[in-house]
Amino acid sequence: MATERTIPLAEGFAPPSREAWLALVERTLKGKPFESLVSRTSDGLEVQPLYTGEDCEGRLTPRGRADPDQPWDVRSLVAHPDPAEANRQILEDLQGGASSVLLRIGEGGCAIASARDMLRALDSVVLEAATVALDAGFAGPQAAGWLDAAAKASPTARLALHLDPLSAFAEAGASPGPIEAHVAAAAETAAPLVHAYPQASLFIATGRVAHEAGGSEAQELGVMAAAAVAYARALAGQGLSPTEAFARIVFGLSVDDDYFTSIAKLRAGRRIAERLASACGSGGVPAVIEARASRRMLTRLDAWTNLLRLTAAGFAGAAGGADAVVLHPFTEAAGAPTPLARRQARNTQLILMQESHLGRVQDPAAGAWFIESITDELAREGWAVFQAIERQGGLVQALTSGFLAANVDGARAALHAAAEHRGVLGVTRFPNPDERPLQIDAVAAAASSLDARLPGEDSRCRPLAPMRVAKPFEDEDVAP
Repeated sequence: MATERTIPLAEGFAPPSREAWLALVERTLKGKPFESLVSRTSDGLEVQPLYTGEDCEGRLTPRGRADPDQPWDVRSLVAHPDPAEANRQILEDLQGGASSVLLRIGEGGCAIASARDMLRALDSVVLEAATVALDAGFAGPQAAGWLDAAAKASPTARLALHLDPLSAFAEAGASPGPIEAHVAAAAETAAPLVHAYPQASLFIATGRVAHEAGGSEAQELGVMAAAAVAYARALAGQGLSPTEAFARIVFGLSVDDDYFTSIAKLRAGRRIAERLASACGSGGVPAVIEARASRRMLTRLDAWTNLLRLTAAGFAGAAGGADAVVLHPFTEAAGAPTPLARRQARNTQLILMQESHLGRVQDPAAGAWFIESITDELAREGWAVFQAIERQGGLVQALTSGFLAANVDGARAALHAAAEHRGVLGVTRFPNPDERPLQIDAVAAAASSLDARLPGEDSRCRPLAPMRVAKPFEDEDVAP
């Protein structure tokens, strides 16, 4: 029987020093400074051309789920205005490989205005087998009540209420009644469901509203942490302990085509969530993270290039340890999703999971010096943003005072400047001269009849309005 023999190829060679490497690099730069090789993230963090073990210590950051056969939830976004058609799409997605559903309700989503409408949308959906998450804005408490009715108090129903009035307020710039009352009403609705549904999550604390408005990675992480604290305080006001509160809060982050940074951001987000829970006396509760593909990276022109962007985002979500990943259809910026776009959003994840086996390793980035270093720096910067928000009096005050919007303004300007320099694939770089418009079905938007108004004066803030990096170029008709 043959035995393996290790050949020590490096034996007799001294390890190269950083000084020797720098000397070689300077010869190739032909007079340019070494600093020309150093790039920066949107937060101004330096990205060096070379990292070594001296730059950081490796740290395993595993995802909360530990199922190698289903390492993350393939979460399908459904937003068709007709509840019956939404139900058809939900069943098609679940039968086609999706493991959970994100149902958008109200403006830009499904026209659900009663428990009966919810039952129509979820007809034949086994809530004990497939998680149903909601995205209902200010109408979250009403939608949660209708989902409760659909679940029929089944203790094994896998519900994700995703209550999140703060994101709705930040994006809209106003709330129908005091925003503090909306947060309190959401907690009052959610708290009684804790014992009825042991597997249900109640709130989603997300910084995506900052990301979609052009914010930096640290700003997104800071808003996520501040939202989690605000919602945990609201649940504590309903009698939940810190452990119970954090166990029922999902953390939400965006992933885009910059997959190294997205991976580091997800890992940093998990560390921030764990530190928050520990600081509140709730150690040992693994954070649950939902990653959604960035809408700001998508293009209307040459929308086929979005398939590349979404694949990179899906890879980042999987490698970064997200517990659930939502990929938008590649036609999102052009209009209603086509059947092909919906199928691609689902199947991209299935290929990453079942053929690329990305979930077979708990934390693929562990020990990678570059990603470990950026993870650590993003966690520190995100925590600093969170502390700055708390010094303002919390997320509500940071929004109503304009503090957060002013900070995001700077990051958005830098993002536009970077796009001017690098260009946008399919729009300003390599535009397709023979592009044909996508065949998008005209779908009437849902006419929302939901009344989410609460007594009292409306709260107002400078809105964190969503943006798309490619839109200014598309409006100028850069591409033919």
